[in-house]
Order: sequence, then C-alpha cells, then structure tokens
Amino acid sequence: MQIVKVEGSLQCTARIEGLKHVALRVLQTESGSRLVATDPVGAEPGNWVFVTSGSAARYTAGDFEILTDLAVCGIIDHWPDKE
Repeated sequence: MQIVKVEGSLQCTARIEGLKHVALRVLQTESGSRLVATDPVGAEPGNWVFVTSGSAARYTAGDFEILTDLAVCGIIDHWPDKE
C-alpha cells in the first residue's frame, strides 16, 4: 500500500469495457509522480488516501471484471505525521 494525495478526477470520453463506469482519480505521490487509480470510495481533490496495487486492487473494486491494478482503499481522516 501507498499513501498519496488526490489531485482530481479523470474524465474519459471513451474507455475500454473492462473499466466499466468506475470513477478514476489522478493521484500525486510525495515525490511528485502522477498515478491514475479506480476509486470505489469517493475521494475528493485534496484528500490523502491509501491505495493498493496489483491483484489486490481488483478485490478493492468489488468486481473482478474491472481491469485495474491501482485502487483507492480509503480516505485518511487523521494522520499525525502530516499535521
């Protein structure tokens, strides 16, 4: 798992069938790299979240037909190291 910050939503006019209609979020790591993840929890820009990758991301999506290898698992409400 990794902790990252949500930059915003990713809007796609066309996508592969395997992504269905899941929400996509643009995430930024502490080093400044950008990632895209599926978001079954409804994170918003500015939220710190933790993500999982690989096959665990498909479990997080709740639907094994969703083709993802990075998914938001939860929104961090309190993180003493970041305050």
